[in-house]
Parts: sequence; structure tokens; C-alpha cells
Amino acid sequence: MWCLLMLLCSQGIAFLAGFAMPSTLNSDKSLYRKTPNPECFMNVSEIIRYHGYPSEEYQVTTEDGYILGVFRIPAGRNSRNTGQKPVVFLQHAFLGDATHWISNLPDNSLGFLLADAGYDVWMGNSRGNTWSLKHKTLNPSQKAFWQFSFDEMGKYDIPAELYFIMNKTEQKDIYYIGHSEGTTSGFIAFSTHPELAKRVKMFCALGPVTTCSHATSPLIKITNVPDPLLRFVFGSKGAMHQIGFLKGPATELCTNLDKFCGHILCYIAGGDIKNLNTSRIDAYVGHSPAGTSVQNIIHWHQLTHTDRFQAYDYGFKENMKKYHQPIPPAYKIEKISIPIAVWSAGDDKFADPEDMAMLLPRITNLIYHEHFPAWGHLDFIWGLEATEKMYWKIIELITKYL
Repeated sequence: MWCLLMLLCSQGIAFLAGFAMPSTLNSDKSLYRKTPNPECFMNVSEIIRYHGYPSEEYQVTTEDGYILGVFRIPAGRNSRNTGQKPVVFLQHAFLGDATHWISNLPDNSLGFLLADAGYDVWMGNSRGNTWSLKHKTLNPSQKAFWQFSFDEMGKYDIPAELYFIMNKTEQKDIYYIGHSEGTTSGFIAFSTHPELAKRVKMFCALGPVTTCSHATSPLIKITNVPDPLLRFVFGSKGAMHQIGFLKGPATELCTNLDKFCGHILCYIAGGDIKNLNTSRIDAYVGHSPAGTSVQNIIHWHQLTHTDRFQAYDYGFKENMKKYHQPIPPAYKIEKISIPIAVWSAGDDKFADPEDMAMLLPRITNLIYHEHFPAWGHLDFIWGLEATEKMYWKIIELITKYL
């Protein structure tokens, strides 16, 4: 078990001595025949088109210069409606990317279901992941490129993407759906940008995480060491990106030992393998992990030691320079007036029920909450039951708030 865990995780430690470009920017068609799910080796647009949907891709530049890959499904598979539609934006989890929303077959993937339901679907990518490795003046080989965490994702990435999309579609408002860190950056964006929040009609939070002091995932336990040791292991640039020569072996292993790999995912994130489509495990592994910065890893590590949803802690001196106070400022979730719907899980090893119990009372306009006792953290995006138990409800709620 630990051998596979290390194989999957080792895809990501690609930046110890510098920067190696991830292998998934372009598809590798020579590998299609080696897996029952050729999406493993496709890029986002190719996956969308492979399933018969129209696809568009854009590059969005943030206020601080990062260039983010944003993907669009403008219509359903059988739709001829090219007119204006309500816009839904999907933001992925920590170490994830846009493929999280389209990794299963169309009837079990939220991105495709929303498109077929008549929505204009956009999928974002956080700075530093596979599809967002560009900057106006910096490059990934420079330490300065990687000086960010989910702080900046919320303050810069989400506003840039949402304003770009609303301008492109000529829509005055948008629906936001986030999973895990995608909810974290959403809470930050909407609490620090009130004008943006006014244009968000509804926020669907799947497995939301704002504190993780009760998280039980082994990945949390592994990083439960002093910050200097984390920097010694991971360096000070990026981490947890895929390494080209390991992607093939990892997907092939999970093709042949799909249930074993499924048990590993449940061991890391919680849940029951019975709710995972194990025949798709190679498709999940083929795009994960998608990478992030070491500073982001450390920021999450910091939140395991506090019940405050707060900005990055630089230490006393730097905090005084940056924040004009000795400790990082806390984010004021209570200020968000957007209608928010929450889905939580009882066996979630990242968004633990105890942490969820601290979050829910802080949401001032909670319009819906559903709890699935047997689900884990990945069931929100890959669970076999997700369509019937959650996705149709999301579409129903969005329709109600049109």
C-alpha cells in the first residue's frame, strides 16, 4: 500500500533541484492503446471533445501577472442552442485541475451534466498547476514564481477568472461551484471582494475546507512536521507535479490493479471503494497530482494547528510588514451574503465533520446543507452515487435561483 502511495505522491516531487515541465500539457497519443481510458493521456479540451461536447480554452491574466488556463463547455452534447445561457464556474481541489469535473463518463461528471442541463460551463485552474504555469514576467524556474498559497488564489485567481468570464459571456452574474480548496479560495474571494460577491448568484460548496485541525488523512499526518523540514524535503518552489516517466507506470498499475488503487484513494481521502468507479481509476491518476507551490502546502500545514481561517503566517517580523499586525488576519466568512449550499461527508479525511461544525454557523445565508455519512472527500467529484444524490440537487437549486 505504501509503495503505491509513494509512487503516486512521487509524481509530484519534481522541483527539488529545479523545475521540470509537467508532461500533460499536450496529449501523448502513443499511449492511448495501453489503457482502456485514453483520457489519461489527453488534455482538458481533448477529453471534452472525446465525449462529444464542444470545447473552448482561454488564458486569463491575474492582477499580479499569473496566466491561468480556463476551459469552457459552451453547450450540451446534443444541443444546438448557441445563445446566451446561465454561466456556472467550477473550481477544483488542492493538487487538482479542471479534469476533476469531467473524469467520469458524461452521466456521472458534473461538468458534462451541467452542460446538458443548458448551462454555459467554465472550469478554472489554480496558479501553479498543470494548466497555469505561466506569468507575465516570471517563469517556473524562479523562486519568486512560487511565492503564493490559497491566499492569492482567492484574492487574485478567482476574481480574474470570474470577471473575465462575465465579460466574455456578457452576463451580469455567475454561479460558483467549488470542491475542497476550490471552496477555500471562494470564501476568500467573496469575503475580500464584496463587489464581486454581489455578482455571484449562488455558491455551492462541496466538502468545504476553511480549517483542518481535525483532518485525519495520512497526507496531513505526513506533513505534520516543522515548516523548515517541509522546505528541506520539498524545496521552496513547486511540488507535487507529475513526472513524465512516472505517469505511464502509475496509470498502467492502476489499470491492472484498479481496486487496489481505489483502496489507496479511500485510505487517503476517506469513503468506501464501493462508491468509486474503479474502472476509471487510471483516468483519475492520469491527471493527478496536478501540482502546487510549497508555500501553499505550508499554508495548509499551518491550518492544521489553528481553528482560525487565516492568511499565510510569515512569522512575526514579516507579518508586521505585510499585515501590520503580529498574526495573520482571519477571513470574515460572516460578511458573505451570497446564498450558499453545502454538501459534507461523514468519512471525509480532509473536511472533517468537527471542522465542518465550526464552519456552518459562520455562513450567514446557508440555504441548503446535506450530509452524507458514508462519503469521503473524493466522492463529491468521482462518487458513483454523486449524480443521483447530489448533482441533480445542485442543478435543481441553481435553477431555483435563476
